[in-house]
Amino acid sequence: MPTLDAPEERLRKFKYRGKDASARRQQRIAVSLELRKAKKDEQALKRRNITDVSLDPSDQQTKGVSLTLQEIISGVNASDPELCFQATQAARKMLSREKNPPLKLIVDAGLIPRLVELLKSSLHPRLQFEAAWALTNIASGASELTRAVVVGGAIQPLVELLSSPHMTVCEQAVWALGNIAGDGPEFRDNVIASDAIPHLLTLVSSSIPVPFLRNIAWTLSNLCRNKNPYPSNHAVKQMLPALFYLLGHPDREVLSDTCWALSYLTDGCDVRIGQVVDTGVLPRLVELMSSSELNVLTPSLRTVGNIVTGTDHQTQLALDAGILGVLPQLLTHPRPSIQKEAAWALSNVAAGPRQHIQQLIACGALPPLVDVLKNAAEKISQKENMCLLIEGLGGLDRIEALQLHENHQVALTALNIIERHFSEEEETVRALRARDQDHRFLKDLTNTYHCCTTPKPGPRP
Repeated sequence: MPTLDAPEERLRKFKYRGKDASARRQQRIAVSLELRKAKKDEQALKRRNITDVSLDPSDQQTKGVSLTLQEIISGVNASDPELCFQATQAARKMLSREKNPPLKLIVDAGLIPRLVELLKSSLHPRLQFEAAWALTNIASGASELTRAVVVGGAIQPLVELLSSPHMTVCEQAVWALGNIAGDGPEFRDNVIASDAIPHLLTLVSSSIPVPFLRNIAWTLSNLCRNKNPYPSNHAVKQMLPALFYLLGHPDREVLSDTCWALSYLTDGCDVRIGQVVDTGVLPRLVELMSSSELNVLTPSLRTVGNIVTGTDHQTQLALDAGILGVLPQLLTHPRPSIQKEAAWALSNVAAGPRQHIQQLIACGALPPLVDVLKNAAEKISQKENMCLLIEGLGGLDRIEALQLHENHQVALTALNIIERHFSEEEETVRALRARDQDHRFLKDLTNTYHCCTTPKPGPRP
């Protein structure tokens, strides 16, 4: 019987394979990145305003007015405010079509500079509103269209409209800036550099209508998004108090976007995770992990999962907040994506020091985790790949060695694993299955050939 290493030595060999703490953490972050790529966020980066609302009841007079593109171009550039308003509104309605809006057509018509100029018409708030709405919808399109809005100089006038006394004008400016920031880090930083954050934060209050607050939360989330590069530390510090406040709001859409914002901010190094953790958000995040609303559960779980990729101290704070009272339950969630996120978070707890592992065992997380692992690979037809991966990493050698373990139950379990998943019989079954698939393919191919070469029967006499 081979000699057994000391527990610490065996743990180091099996789990860490000689890597230091920094390398292990990088590996955990890499796993989180793959998890992100595997599932697209359930949150739109850009949103087009297609709701037919009006700032002024007199808008009803223009309901039946339909202008050609040339009439719109002429009217938007007219000096008469009323004619300009009607033409701008007609352009906005074209851009608000639910299907195939002519975004590029309006851009190619050269209307963006004039629409940006109309944002500054403080004496005509209806005109400001229509121009902001039109630019919002253009910026919801492809990156080149968003770039046209930015190059046209729209960001600064839109930021100034955040101080408009007219709420609808202000809200539309928030929406437009959210679309611009959602395009990527370059335009996000342009919005931040235009001093948008302080203006946005002044709008966050308990008296603001919920639909407006939803747009603010969504825009803030886009200002937190992307990490090549990350938003500046100064910008993050500005936004965190407001995000902490919004995390206590009862509206699920506000909560969803706030949690997504925090997930973006924690998807990085320990320092960035620490900025979020130090605000005291963990207890509330753990509470939201029990939400029945998937759009709240997903980003709150993602954020906590990010936090436990950090330092052992940050992971301990998450444990103190009660994550082990929730994560085992999420392993039985009907959504596989939630099971995967919960298992990933638990794996990062298990990658910590001995006391974290002991807490994980004590909370009863292992039985539901084992239940998930029993059939996860077979359900997604990845069992063979999983076996090859385990063998390639030296796992099979270690399992075979455990057959000689002094603990009879360990030795028996190792034997059962090999016989069930790595035996020659198992290889034969897989080979036969592959052969059957080849036979079915050849049969289908033969049938297809006969169908193509056999003459069709003539008409029935």
